[in-house]
Amino acid sequence: MLKRHRLLFISLLIIVGIAVLLVYTKRPRPVAVVVQEVTHGEVLATITNTRAGTLKACQRARLSPSIGGQIESLPVKEGDRIKAGQLLLEIWNDDLQAQVTLAEHENKRTIALAHEACIIAEAVKREARRQRILRKKKMVSEESVDNTESEAQAKRAVCEAANTSIKVSQSKINVAQAALARTRLTAPFAGRVAEVNGERGEFLTPSPIGVATLPAIDLIDYTCLYVSAPIDEVDAPQIRAQMPARISLDAFAGKTFDGIVRRVAVYVLDLEKQSRTVEIEVSFSNIEDTENMLPGYSADAEVILERRDNVLRIPTVALFERNKVLIFNDDGLLEQRQVATGMSNWSYTEVIDGIKAGEQLVISIEREGVKDGAHAVIENKHD
Repeated sequence: MLKRHRLLFISLLIIVGIAVLLVYTKRPRPVAVVVQEVTHGEVLATITNTRAGTLKACQRARLSPSIGGQIESLPVKEGDRIKAGQLLLEIWNDDLQAQVTLAEHENKRTIALAHEACIIAEAVKREARRQRILRKKKMVSEESVDNTESEAQAKRAVCEAANTSIKVSQSKINVAQAALARTRLTAPFAGRVAEVNGERGEFLTPSPIGVATLPAIDLIDYTCLYVSAPIDEVDAPQIRAQMPARISLDAFAGKTFDGIVRRVAVYVLDLEKQSRTVEIEVSFSNIEDTENMLPGYSADAEVILERRDNVLRIPTVALFERNKVLIFNDDGLLEQRQVATGMSNWSYTEVIDGIKAGEQLVISIEREGVKDGAHAVIENKHD
């Protein structure tokens, strides 16, 4: 009898153990969550571009000669730093140089002839003056005086015509020099050569009207860069020049740069009928920030409308619909809370009520099983 009771007791223990094991193995496993402590800090009201913007240079010139011809001189190469007015490219122009020289020689000859004509005119003028004095003394006839004065006037006219010829010959020099200048490509501003399309001895052909061709020289001023970005037409009326902004670039991940709105377009772009935008330009507050940046980088501009310091804030990614959040409690359970929010942007949202500083906020809300009442363990804790 005692043996039977002992076997029954052992059987009950086994059954209870199996039941406990089944309950333990079938219970929901804790979900791993990422949390962040609720703190005080800065919250900004901002407007961000609807599509990626572009980093541009304040000065960029895609240069080509206005006439065609064979490249005689190409003293620059890609990457060279260039001063304003420096020669970039020259087309063969010996014929035009000869015309300039010819015009200069003709100008010197015209000046000499004009000088001669004016000396003669002055001499005849003095002779006419003497003739008038002699006439008063009745030493010459009136006819002789009239002839001398008429000759003086004629010589004076010749002198004036000769001086006008000097201006004409100088204009011919200017015309020849202008034709010569069209064969020389000079830098309109200081910068760096980004691209060269051509080699010595090759022929350049001017671009036909309405047909875009590669520039002979692409010159960029890297000392002044800005971001051009599209803003939704609904947000555009809130933006004004001189507003503060923040710039971010994919090429410099994790970094933001202070900026300022320098221009807001005065018209709406309707490239996409369902998404009309207004272009804004944002310049860098610190020129040193643009070091090693290249025009053409994709960039985003975040215009700051309002700033609040030292307010209770939470990461915006932690918000559910209808302003709900999940709190990780000390017992490992997740608790859903309703919060009242204030100012918000993509990074942070101001919290007015419903949560306290120091509480652990779940920011991995997209994970499966992360819900109100769920058991959880902390996988990672963000600062």
